Amino acid sequence: MDFERIETEFRRLALGAGARIMEIYAADDMGVETKADDSPVTRADKAADAYIAAGLRAAFPDIALVTEEQAETHGQTLEDFIIVDPLDGTKEFVQRRGDFTVNIALVIQGRPIRGVVYAPAQHRLFYTRADGVSVEEIGPFDQDKIGDRAVISVAESDNSALRVVASKSHRDAATDAYISAYDVAELRSAGSSLKFCLVASGEADFYPRLGRTMEWDTAAGDAVLRGAGGRMVHFANHREFRYGKPGFENGHFIAYAPKVELIEP
Repeated sequence: MDFERIETEFRRLALGAGARIMEIYAADDMGVETKADDSPVTRADKAADAYIAAGLRAAFPDIALVTEEQAETHGQTLEDFIIVDPLDGTKEFVQRRGDFTVNIALVIQGRPIRGVVYAPAQHRLFYTRADGVSVEEIGPFDQDKIGDRAVISVAESDNSALRVVASKSHRDAATDAYISAYDVAELRSAGSSLKFCLVASGEADFYPRLGRTMEWDTAAGDAVLRGAGGRMVHFANHREFRYGKPGFENGHFIAYAPKVELIEP
């Protein structure tokens, strides 16, 4: 597999989608609608999805593609595929809070091995290089030219003073109860897949999620986390998180730096 091309195309398409998203972010009318599951969708979700999907199908016609906004891609059973969330954190987008991301990941044999997470309003770009190592590129960003970038790595966590990141829009009592079992020095909220990137970059130690998510919400962030030395496991049994599950629906999970001593639920 041509990982150099995957790095280049994933990065280029994420930046292009981010530019389209920011145009709509600045507009008076975001075109907000409600989907069948009561979640919001906007003109930005649809524009970014169409742009990324067209680019991926042209660049990688032999790899199956799953995207959040194209329901016809959801009925597959796959081990090897590309999975896209064109705008993760739509609620943050609609409320103009900035914590939204573009996500593209390559899953091989159920594991996300390459990915890009771009937060255009935060001016942060994380991705796995061709060699699988995760980096953060420093802006300003050029679609066709890679700029300065730094290798990122998870923290050497101190279990007596852990830094936890949790969902901004979906935190609940069960999550708070689980977090309270740890010695927490800092608890911060963040939206979208940025939470994975905060753990991957060493800015947080772990991220527990006890609510419902889909694989397109997590695969790119999981890839970046793994490329930075982190792990993502099922909440109930701490087994490795895998992809290509029926309906692409996730169970509860924990994303963390390996020095964190996980507590049994």
